[in-house]
Amino acid sequence: MKRTGKRATSPCIDVCRLDPKTGWCLGCGRTAGEIGEWSKLTPFRRSRLQQELARRLGKLGQHPLLGSE
Repeated sequence: MKRTGKRATSPCIDVCRLDPKTGWCLGCGRTAGEIGEWSKLTPFRRSRLQQELARRLGKLGQHPLLGSE
C-alpha cells in the first residue's frame, strides 16, 4: 500500500462494480461498507484489510498478481 503524505492511498482501481454473490468490489475487493469506512480505518486495520483483499480478489479470479483478469 502506497502512502501519500500522512494518508494511505485507497486500493480502488476505478472498476467499482460489486459482485452480487459476494458483495465484493470486482476492482479492489472491498465491500460497500469497507469502501465507506476506508478513510476512518487505522493503519493497522488498513494493512490487515489489504491482506484480505488480495485473498478475495484471488477467489474472484481478478488478482493481477495471479495473471487473471
